[in-house]
Amino acid sequence: MSSQSNEVVVVHPGEFVVNNHYYQKVVNAQIHPLIRFFLSLKPSQIVSRYCHLNPQADPERLSELLNHKTKYLRWAGADLFYVTTPDGQNKIVVVEVNSCPSGQKSMPLKDEEVETGGYEAVLKDSFLPMLKGRRQVDGVLAVIYDKNYMEASGYAATLASLVDEPVFLVPYFDETWTQFNRFTDDKVLQCRIDGEWKNVRAAFRYVTQKPWDRIPVDCKTHIFNPVIACLAGGRNKLVAAKAYENFNAELSPSGLKIHVPHTIYDVAKMEIPMLIKTLGGRGVVKIPYGNAGQGVFTITSEKELAEFMGMDEEYDRYIVQGLIGNSSWSSRSPDGELYHVGTMPNKRNEIFVSDIRFMVCSGSSGFRPVSLYARRSAEPLSESIDEASDSWSMLGTNLSIKEGKNQWSSDTDRLLLMDTRDFNKLGIGIDQLIEGYVQTVLSVIAIDNLAGQLINDKGRLRRKLFKSINKDEAFTNELFKYES
Repeated sequence: MSSQSNEVVVVHPGEFVVNNHYYQKVVNAQIHPLIRFFLSLKPSQIVSRYCHLNPQADPERLSELLNHKTKYLRWAGADLFYVTTPDGQNKIVVVEVNSCPSGQKSMPLKDEEVETGGYEAVLKDSFLPMLKGRRQVDGVLAVIYDKNYMEASGYAATLASLVDEPVFLVPYFDETWTQFNRFTDDKVLQCRIDGEWKNVRAAFRYVTQKPWDRIPVDCKTHIFNPVIACLAGGRNKLVAAKAYENFNAELSPSGLKIHVPHTIYDVAKMEIPMLIKTLGGRGVVKIPYGNAGQGVFTITSEKELAEFMGMDEEYDRYIVQGLIGNSSWSSRSPDGELYHVGTMPNKRNEIFVSDIRFMVCSGSSGFRPVSLYARRSAEPLSESIDEASDSWSMLGTNLSIKEGKNQWSSDTDRLLLMDTRDFNKLGIGIDQLIEGYVQTVLSVIAIDNLAGQLINDKGRLRRKLFKSINKDEAFTNELFKYES
């Protein structure tokens, strides 16, 4: 299982090999003592510290949320920015939440005796408990994927050992998924294994590219995470913005809040230049349904705006957010200006934008942090910006590189580990880790809550409600392929 296969792979118990499922730079890395300490904190300690620093927060409500068991989005990763205001008020903001998050291959082991690390934590705490007490079709277990073979195969190998049976690692690419997968009339997933179609009783999903166009919402097979988690915000930035807004209204009496950049949603393309102007000529435009850095455009000049407006896109609605840049060139917005704290200066006194990926899972005992890593931009932040500047090189942190259809690589030179070598470069401490964890949990619950509202008693999507929330005809046409 050392490299990606275009065939179904049968993974047997005992086949987890560390070098196959972690980046090489992670294999010999030592976890930073502060990260180890953070991962050992009890929820009550996190609540006590957070509320000490945020006295407006209700400790009982926060404790309830950290111990909450989600129903749909049971495993997620939030991308976070550490930012500050012109008067020096620092905070963590949520950029987006991912319903099939990477992170395991980038996380040094907390306990060297447990080589399966976070893979095992997600499966034991969230995936396997999901199946207990629930009616299942007779069939096999599978991991389905269209990206990140290293981690998808890691989950398959770990799962095989945990359940002591073979697990099938099945390609699920958008244009060729029917080669190995199909759904029966009553929506049971079947995988073609050695020429025979076999029912799948449960599938761990690492299908990231438009999963709604080939996986129905109301599967009889248990899918982890189900597609409704993507539609409600885990892979839909437009709906996620509304989920955060709704949950923030609910949270208001408790003194808790999801912090996000200033966001305008349901934007038609022709409106974008006007909105960018109201933000001071600088902003971020996002196609709501992409991931891995695809479909995100930083606008800091007329040149970059013209380049975006000249592109052909397949969807009708966008979101526009305030741009977080340097202190002299961030967006102006009703929420005030934010700019990046960035990494500690290097020997050339250069500061880079960095983000933090925070992976969590939710099970019978509530949430737990699973893994963390950070990414930095390709170029350092400049003090000023002009028409010739390439803002994405200074602001974009995603490591994924799309090389062709279903072909991805990763720029690991910009990966920052939570180890003794890299962590100190981030300039964050235990309180920022706690705040990042709280922001991640709140944003995941917000999406999970909305997912519950979008599903009826029969497990089907409430189409009229969804269309009223996601006013994008091109997207709903793509979605309703399976919802007729």
